[in-house]
Amino acid sequence: MNRYFYIDAEGNQKGTFTALELKQESVKRDTLVWTQGMEQWKRAEEVDELRYLFSGTYQEAPSYPAQPVQSPGGQASYAPGIDEKEQRPMPKTWLVESILVTILPFMLCGSFLSLLGIIGIVYAAQVESFYNRGDYVAAAESSRSAGKWTRIAMWIAIGWVLLFVIGMILIFGIIGWAGFSEMGNMIEM
Repeated sequence: MNRYFYIDAEGNQKGTFTALELKQESVKRDTLVWTQGMEQWKRAEEVDELRYLFSGTYQEAPSYPAQPVQSPGGQASYAPGIDEKEQRPMPKTWLVESILVTILPFMLCGSFLSLLGIIGIVYAAQVESFYNRGDYVAAAESSRSAGKWTRIAMWIAIGWVLLFVIGMILIFGIIGWAGFSEMGNMIEM
């Protein structure tokens, strides 16, 4: 089912609401509403899915066949009134991975660059929100961005850990070599 925004009597944007929730919000015929897929705001009585709100008797929102509809942008979306969650699974959120690649490397090696994982966390937190609103395209895009930033933070963390290990090997190697040289000097005396 579509979720709608509307403009209240004071001119404030409110949303998102299902058609039934709009009835509880006391939306009038001339209230401006908008949902994904609409090019501009329309009066509520001009939206097919909302017409039943003003018919005087209550009836369930009309159902539509679960046939993909080609949107102007070329992306296939499902007909209004169909719960897209039943048709498409939620994209991966990457939330746990984003948190781990942000916190663990920062704790281990103190790299401020590992904080780039915060960008991944922000995108990961948006995935479920967009999906629950029925905006599958935005959920998929947020998932893709969260995955990208999580991988970037992970590779930076791996790089810092490798640099740390190489640095420790060099330091202990120099100390060990200096100690070995010092021992050799003591033996010659």
